[in-house]
Amino acid sequence: MERRTASGLASVEAQADGTFVLRVDGTPQSQVDLADPAHLPFEYMRRIGDVMDAIAPRRQPIAVVHIGGAALSLPRYVAATRPRSRQIVLEPDEDLTEFVRETLPLPKRSGIKVRPVTGRAGIVELYDDSMDVVILDAFEHEAVPANLVTSEFFTECARVLRPTGVLIANLIDGQAGLPFIRRTAATVLSTIGPGAVLAERKILRGKSFGNVILVASPHPLPTLTDAGRQAQPPYDVAPLTELAGKAKPLTDADSYPTPQAPAAVFRT
Repeated sequence: MERRTASGLASVEAQADGTFVLRVDGTPQSQVDLADPAHLPFEYMRRIGDVMDAIAPRRQPIAVVHIGGAALSLPRYVAATRPRSRQIVLEPDEDLTEFVRETLPLPKRSGIKVRPVTGRAGIVELYDDSMDVVILDAFEHEAVPANLVTSEFFTECARVLRPTGVLIANLIDGQAGLPFIRRTAATVLSTIGPGAVLAERKILRGKSFGNVILVASPHPLPTLTDAGRQAQPPYDVAPLTELAGKAKPLTDADSYPTPQAPAAVFRT
């Protein structure tokens, strides 16, 4: 099935393993297993699942805001593993959300509420100390929107997080020296607190383009090293401070372009 939305031409394709892939203009956005929403086929989403499992016991309801929705794979995961959780999704493409609801219906009483607003507009409407987790997973033309990685934005995230709350951000980079990741790590450190970076070693070394997960919290985080070693493919876990180094935090006043994935990287 296909539908033209504000984001582009959206399609849902059935896979041989029984899952469904949402693509927008040919680029995979989400992969959903309706029979088992706890199954996260995308590697970067599985890493976010590893973080969730480390910070919050299963079956224990939590409050999560998702910035970026697509096919709602991560909200479905939280609903399946932590029933009765309160979840808010900030997804500006209302047509895309309607298309996803029609083709990949949410389970009844999922607790998932989608608001048709951007991350910047939606985050300011949330109450102080109201969320256990903020998940940033938003892309526009295969790049993270620049206004979602600045000090001003992460300061709003810090405001809505509870004292033990956690920020999880899915970013992409592959440039030599990882300048975008380093500046974003410095920004998160200065606004949220310490944490870790999760990525395959070849990406952290600037030898390949791909997903990088930043995790930060004002509260000490559990170790994720074992999860990284056991994952397939395995990923490294490095301190945010190591990646940030002496990088300068990003602000709204900067005109720093976020990296765009090369055309063939995610079009599988």
